[in-house]
Amino acid sequence: MMTTTESRRTGPLLPQPRGLLSVGVLSALRDGRQPLPLHGDVAQAEPYGDDLHLALYLLYELHYRGFHGVDDDREWDARLLHLRQALENRFLTALRADSLAGRSVEEVFDELLVESTDHANSVSHYLQHEGELWQIREYAALRSLYHLKEADPHVWVIPRLQGRAKAAMVAVEYDEFGAGRAENVHAQLFADLMHDLQLNATYGHYLDAAPAEVLATVNVMSLFGLHRALRGALVGHFACVEVTSSPGSFRLARAIRRTGAGPAAERFYAEHVEADAVHEQVVRRDVVGGLLADEPGLAADVAFGADATTFLEERLSAFVLHAWRRNSSALRAPLLLVPQAEDAPDITGSGGRW
Repeated sequence: MMTTTESRRTGPLLPQPRGLLSVGVLSALRDGRQPLPLHGDVAQAEPYGDDLHLALYLLYELHYRGFHGVDDDREWDARLLHLRQALENRFLTALRADSLAGRSVEEVFDELLVESTDHANSVSHYLQHEGELWQIREYAALRSLYHLKEADPHVWVIPRLQGRAKAAMVAVEYDEFGAGRAENVHAQLFADLMHDLQLNATYGHYLDAAPAEVLATVNVMSLFGLHRALRGALVGHFACVEVTSSPGSFRLARAIRRTGAGPAAERFYAEHVEADAVHEQVVRRDVVGGLLADEPGLAADVAFGADATTFLEERLSAFVLHAWRRNSSALRAPLLLVPQAEDAPDITGSGGRW
């Protein structure tokens, strides 16, 4: 058996548990001797709840950077994989039941291409017109769980594509990863944004502060990415993100500018306005179109992936805006600002907590 302790030294710290499932996973990750939750426990868990999604997030992160104090070998622990499957099934079953069904790929993306005139559930519209700097900071902290590994989950689909779809997917991902320049990697641009906002840019730092609504939007990418059978759903997710990103990023860039959050913060969203406007065309025509030309039977999965993404994003938006409109925090823990002179952007995962 391969043994290594690299993540024991460099990974982010393990978070606090949120219930029976996450207590069991955390205990297993720390020493490997504690009994894991039973399938009956999973079956009774709320499929969009804090406990299930923290447990699932912990297990997925073993495939990314791991955690401080947890051996890298745990990534392929058979007991943990067995539990992960049960958690995934609970989540996926709920997603299939709650997402729109029976629509064609064309119907799904025709709808996404037309912006709704109802802005009541839009975080980007809210931040553009009335958001305050503290709310922009909260939004950045929430989104950091994905943006500090931006595009990573989507890479898993590349070896599962061929021809036109593969070539186009690689071209888009090449831009996401900075087109060969480390300082332009989108994850690094987001770390720079966090620095402008006086946030801690350490990978995974705000996990304890993130509610289940955030974790679900991150977990769904790993769920789709780690399963070859869900490759169509991952392409649908990716296409949904690219189609909707540019207008939202334009509004967020204006919100950043209006509140004086800083040039690096504005640059992140300005970069996405231009890049994703181009990516949207390539993804719809060549990634989605190429995949369905090769595997037309995946059309329903592509539509599901896009609709599941929309469903989870709308849940998150409703949660965040409900808190903000009551002048309350959307986070589970308060933000402590980091003096800029003492905190350089760090996406290596080596830093500590607030």
